[in-house]
Amino acid sequence: MASDAPDVAKEIVPLLRLTFLECAALENRHIPRRRFGQNFLTDNHYIGRIITAIAPDAGDKLLEIGPGLGALTDKLMTKTGHLHAIEIDRDLAARLRQRFPETVLTLYEQDALRFDFTALAGGDWRVVGNLPYNISSPLLFRLMEIAGKLRDIHVMLQKEVVMRMCAMPSGKEYGRLSVMLQARFYIVKLFTVPPGAFSPVPKVDSAVVRLLPLHEKAPDVGDQKIFNQIVAAAFAQRRKTLRNALATFFREEDFVATGIDGRARAENLSVADFSCLSRYLVYRQQR
Repeated sequence: MASDAPDVAKEIVPLLRLTFLECAALENRHIPRRRFGQNFLTDNHYIGRIITAIAPDAGDKLLEIGPGLGALTDKLMTKTGHLHAIEIDRDLAARLRQRFPETVLTLYEQDALRFDFTALAGGDWRVVGNLPYNISSPLLFRLMEIAGKLRDIHVMLQKEVVMRMCAMPSGKEYGRLSVMLQARFYIVKLFTVPPGAFSPVPKVDSAVVRLLPLHEKAPDVGDQKIFNQIVAAAFAQRRKTLRNALATFFREEDFVATGIDGRARAENLSVADFSCLSRYLVYRQQR
């Protein structure tokens, strides 16, 4: 009589046929950690497109955020000769140290959100990386603080975040992130990367974006801290009119003086408008 038990041999025999190296690979494989938002880029087509977009050259000062399994690291290093990288996962950091000697890789094993970017020596830095979805916005704000040290940024993010970065006034994606970044960078969405290019497969599309610091072409905001406060307050309750959202900062006559309609909402103001409000508040405080 035939047994209803599963044919265990059919499951075991293929494993017995694995080579020693294949067994070692299974033993040493990295299990992605959800708390770090790890989705590793594995598709060589998109890896190649990212490298082409970055166009690394010998002597470039490159900082990679979250090198992970090194999909970009190896190819970047081949072009530049040396690479700086920030990796929070100690297991991945150990793998990177085994794979690359200190002569070609300077590795900072820490959280990128806690990394002191201001300590980077000199300027003309190029930042690259596949940024974890869960920290992308705060990390972009950190990079904004060192725009003066940067030549460019090429990062991969959730597509939705990239659309917000590039959004224009009066659009549904336009918000605080749009204004803050566009005040410091010229931003270009390069291309979309589908979920199947990653392991594990994320539930959303990603996109690669280029940020070029405006440097001396950046708008005059009067005082960066005041500008930050105004933008944050304006978008904190984006459905409110400016006269209500910014009541702490401006009176009705202030809106008249700047030529900005107090009945408008934050989403209707351009970066130039927010810069105007910030400069006016600095002027008024100094009178």
